[in-house]
Amino acid sequence: MTTLVFLHGIGGGRAAWQRQIPFFQSHGYQTLAWDAPGYGGTPAADPYTFTNVAKALESAVSRLDAGPVVLVGHSMGGMIAQEAYAIFPEKIAALALTFSSPAFAGTSTDFTQQFIDARIKPLDLGRTMNEIAAKLMPTMHGAMSDPYGLMLAAQVMATVPPETYRKAVAMLTTFDRRALLAQISVPTLVMSGSDDMVAPPKMMERMAQKIPASEYVCLPGCGHLGPMDQPEAFNSALLAFLERHAL
Repeated sequence: MTTLVFLHGIGGGRAAWQRQIPFFQSHGYQTLAWDAPGYGGTPAADPYTFTNVAKALESAVSRLDAGPVVLVGHSMGGMIAQEAYAIFPEKIAALALTFSSPAFAGTSTDFTQQFIDARIKPLDLGRTMNEIAAKLMPTMHGAMSDPYGLMLAAQVMATVPPETYRKAVAMLTTFDRRALLAQISVPTLVMSGSDDMVAPPKMMERMAQKIPASEYVCLPGCGHLGPMDQPEAFNSALLAFLERHAL
């Protein structure tokens, strides 16, 4: 039986996948909604690096009593999936890289610092994760978003420990797996949203073009929240990909 391992974004957690898990279980898949280190009460990685986070994922995958394993990553989760493929490709049958990127967008120290400050300064000013989520999430939805998805995204982000969020933000700025793309040899779904300003569709389409065994899908009117933003369209696209590859 194929196992789908769902990897959440920086403001997420396993609850972000609550509209995927029952759908794919009803289609005969085994599922694991994974909490990255520091999320959902799991121990934090030390140091908090993509390598250490991916190694924690490898341990979780190794414990599965499963057949083929498909990593389904959203945003930061898509980066973790790429890092995982670099470390233990033999355990991965396919990838779904959704609303994500092959590298951190910034190239300068100033850009990186601005990126960190924009996300961490509210914590330094005493804002709670609930307050940050309430302000941030409405900027990430699309023109055809599911209203419940926006509420769910804010609720999930509000539960992220501030210290974990700080570490994850810093970790994001170190990511660069562009050189890996041409080496990915498993079936790979690359999914974007037409209204996503964080992982723009043109960038994700270029990413897909560099992966030999990839398929590219863009969901009209979808923002960065992806599986929460348009759960039905997301589920349908992912299921069709899995069925095409007999997974």
